[in-house]
Formats: sequence, C-alpha cells, structure tokens
Amino acid sequence: MPNWIRKSLVVFVSILTFGLVSPSPATFFNNNNDNDKKPIDEREMPFARESVEEEAVLTDSTEEYFTREAFISKMMKEAEEQSYLKFGPKIKPVIEDEFRLVVLPNMEKAINEVTSIFPEEELSYLTVTEIPSSGTSERIFHITREYEDIIRFHVRRDRPPQEGYYFNFHYHTYHDQFQTHYTLGEIYWNKNTPPKWMS
Repeated sequence: MPNWIRKSLVVFVSILTFGLVSPSPATFFNNNNDNDKKPIDEREMPFARESVEEEAVLTDSTEEYFTREAFISKMMKEAEEQSYLKFGPKIKPVIEDEFRLVVLPNMEKAINEVTSIFPEEELSYLTVTEIPSSGTSERIFHITREYEDIIRFHVRRDRPPQEGYYFNFHYHTYHDQFQTHYTLGEIYWNKNTPPKWMS
C-alpha cells in the first residue's frame, strides 16, 4: 500500500475519533508484502503521539475528580463563584470578607455532610446550578444529581425591628423535602435597603 494512503487512513481515523483513539501503527503498516515492510518512525506520526498524550491527561483528570477531596474542592470553588455572581458588584465588596470567614466554611461542612452518603464513584453525577436568581429571590445555587436537587443554598433578607437589614444564609436538603432551614450564618448590611441581587 502506498505511503500516502497509509498516512491518510491514520489521519482519517484520528479525526473521526476526535483524537481520543489513535490507530495502532501495526494496523496500517504491517502487511504480507515484505517489500513494503520498514521500521516505523514515530517522528512521521506526530499526531498519534499527541492523541495518546491527550488521552493520558484526560484519564488522569477524571481519576482525580472522583476523589472526595477533589470533589469538595471543586464544589467550594463553584460555590464561591456563584455566590459572588449572586451578590453583584454593589453588595460583594461590602460583605465579601465576612462571607468568606463566616459562611463559606459552613457551606463546606454542609456539602461534606449531605454528600457523605454518596460513594466516590457517584460524586461525578453531582453538579452545581450555574445561574443564581436575581432581584430579591433567595436562590444562590443548588447541587443536583441528574435534575434532582440534593441541597439548596439560599440567602434571605431579614429586617428585625429597628436593627437594619441582615443577610441570612441557609440551606435546605432533600432529606426532609427542603422544609427545614439550616443556618449557615448572618451578615449585617446596614439600615438602608440593600440593592437587588446581581445589580
């Protein structure tokens, strides 16, 4: 078989499988004709080496994600991002430090506790919703499993008489059909009405 046909077939298979599977060189370079046999030089097939390296990187990152520590770390990063998105540029600078000190550690405890019933191999099915609600509604983000909510993180505006406004951070779980408020912490705003979320 001519060299250009062999190389074309290797390129075609690599493109067809999006580079995740590279064809074995033996498949295209070994045949019964002794005249065509020659040593395979990997320098002639750089695309095959790249796809094997890509596959190794994908495997490593997938295995790392399944550990509980990596899962919690990923959830906390997304929790912080979604919370800051919810606060918006007017509220975030005022409460960011206190939120990081008071609320985030309690969020981590809650995520650890609620997801502890899931084995590590099922943690990859848990995801964070990506769009917090704006205006005056409570939702920051939810952790879901295939469209089923597992835990809901919310923030409510409270105004005790003559005290001003507080942000009450809390969560609900699927264990009791999201009925109970589990407090994560409160942050004082001031006596003026806070801006709308995401404004």
